[in-house]
Amino acid sequence: MTGLTEFPVSTDARLLAGPGWSPDWPRHQVGCVGLTPDACGQAARVIRACPAYAPTPLRALPALARALGVARVDVKDEGKRLGVGSFKALGAPYALALALADRLGVTPEALLAGKERASCASFTAAAATDGNHGRAVAWGARQIGCKAEIFVPAAISLGRVRALEALGAQVVRGRGSYDQAVADCAWQCMEQGWLEITDTLSPGRVDPCIEVTVGRIMAGYSLIADEVLADLPQPPTHVLAQGGVGGLAAALITRLGQRLGLDAPRLIVVEPERAACLYASAVAGHPAPADGDLETLIAGLACGEVSVPAWEILRTAACAFVRLPDAAAIEAMRRLARPLAGDPAMVAGETGAAGMAGLLAVATNPAARTVLALDESSRVLVVATEEASDPDLYTILTGIPLPLKKEEV
Repeated sequence: MTGLTEFPVSTDARLLAGPGWSPDWPRHQVGCVGLTPDACGQAARVIRACPAYAPTPLRALPALARALGVARVDVKDEGKRLGVGSFKALGAPYALALALADRLGVTPEALLAGKERASCASFTAAAATDGNHGRAVAWGARQIGCKAEIFVPAAISLGRVRALEALGAQVVRGRGSYDQAVADCAWQCMEQGWLEITDTLSPGRVDPCIEVTVGRIMAGYSLIADEVLADLPQPPTHVLAQGGVGGLAAALITRLGQRLGLDAPRLIVVEPERAACLYASAVAGHPAPADGDLETLIAGLACGEVSVPAWEILRTAACAFVRLPDAAAIEAMRRLARPLAGDPAMVAGETGAAGMAGLLAVATNPAARTVLALDESSRVLVVATEEASDPDLYTILTGIPLPLKKEEV
């Protein structure tokens, strides 16, 4: 594909200017069937009606903004979302509630309030996960009253397995990667008649029901954009969001485009260098597998293939893609927990800190700043997508014991 700008931004980190993005692209038209304004609005209404719902905090980091030479840095802290520990809690429970509402003839609000538990007991929800999506499915299943079967890759940590089991899930550990766990889950759902609550539609898979589920999950994620716009005095000019299969980034830029039109921000997608399937797809000009071995500490982003509905949005909506070494995410975890004087401390796992790692890389590189139009007037939003989903691993990686002391927070 021609017209790409690719260059190093720090040691082992690379930036690729979005191949289809331009300053005047039709932001108000971006999206997919499941991410219309009406779909996003319905998701917001249903999720906000859940008794456990509360907006997550948006934390300003003025000292970091000054150090990086931008006007604002705000971090959307998803670590306490619905008690699940990540933004994923907005997507899977909502999609599960809609799937069961369709079958039972009840409202999704009643299901998420736990009012139809007896009717749901015979159903099983299933999903593949590196940790956070599975926790969201397990939480939703427990809230609604059905069973949960969660398929995990071989390399998942024991701490993440225990977190799934603590939510009542039956965990099925595979012998391969996350993508293999996705395939195993799909096969078992077909064989057993389970509800497949997946957040990805892989290239080559044609399944209208799964496409609907993926769209519903992304619609749930879009509530983050509504919350951010409600809290900020001015909308962001730049957003750094984690890649994975692309669902979060696609949902954010779609909803921001719906709300802001041509004033929507530039989106920078951040991925680990060993699992950069969105970066590889941007280079190829079509969905392409990651060229790394997927052996990354940033477990929540260890995805070898894009989700096609998300890619169809990001191929034109993303301003840039950044691929980073694991060490950059670990350093960002430390920077969030031990911030500059005056900024609040935050706990984010290696996946949660990836967006901040991307900001630290591009904001300190003059060429990247020029390509991204990042300057002293820029208002930057970073999404900290998860808490420390494995506290023991967090301490091993950062050297910082949890919980943080009260005076640190």
